[in-house]
Amino acid sequence: MTKKITIAIDGHSSTGKSTVAKQLAKKLGYIYVDTGAMYRAVTLYAMRKVIVTNEKVDEEALLRHLAFISVKFKFDEDLGYGVVHINNENVEEEIRLMEVSNNVSKVAAIPQVREMLVAQQQEIGKEGGVVMDGRDIGTVVFPDAELKLFMTASAEKRAERRYNELKEKGNDVSYEEVLKNVQKRDHLDSTRETSPLIKADDAIEIDNSDLSKEEQFEKILSLVKEKTDA
Repeated sequence: MTKKITIAIDGHSSTGKSTVAKQLAKKLGYIYVDTGAMYRAVTLYAMRKVIVTNEKVDEEALLRHLAFISVKFKFDEDLGYGVVHINNENVEEEIRLMEVSNNVSKVAAIPQVREMLVAQQQEIGKEGGVVMDGRDIGTVVFPDAELKLFMTASAEKRAERRYNELKEKGNDVSYEEVLKNVQKRDHLDSTRETSPLIKADDAIEIDNSDLSKEEQFEKILSLVKEKTDA
């Protein structure tokens, strides 16, 4: 019987971490957890409460609200994976808006927010058979994961993908605005004091600047098979 492992996927924003994680989870019959969606959900909550305004966070106010924030994933049969809910409300679409993207790195940098969500992530994945993507999965959440991947691509290529995705959903954004957001998030994610975005020593780097989704999936699936069939 093929053993079930923990797959940790880290990397920069808009590198397709969630896409390949969903593919792997579906193929392997694993639980999929989009940790970035969890931070986006908390950010959306804070924006609704006007705790986050103009990319500034009232940390004291947010900390007072943490006890009232419940972030969970509920399986969507049509999509084939769990979608994020905050206080039992499906916010999967709303958390992808540009306004949330502009604020999420600052919220994610708050130690108490990370502590709360990391505990939830570890609880979800403690039995293995999970694919989890984010910024600190292989370094903080699951440092002993059997397979760690670090995904990257040029900022320009990532911005192009994100721009096309937003336009397809009807969002009125410019490529320059998206590129600026990608570069800003890279800087914030890599320089924050708590759990900065870094490549784990034993992570395998995947540069998908010139890979199709199919090529990327097959490459990663072969890495999974090496671990599970060993």
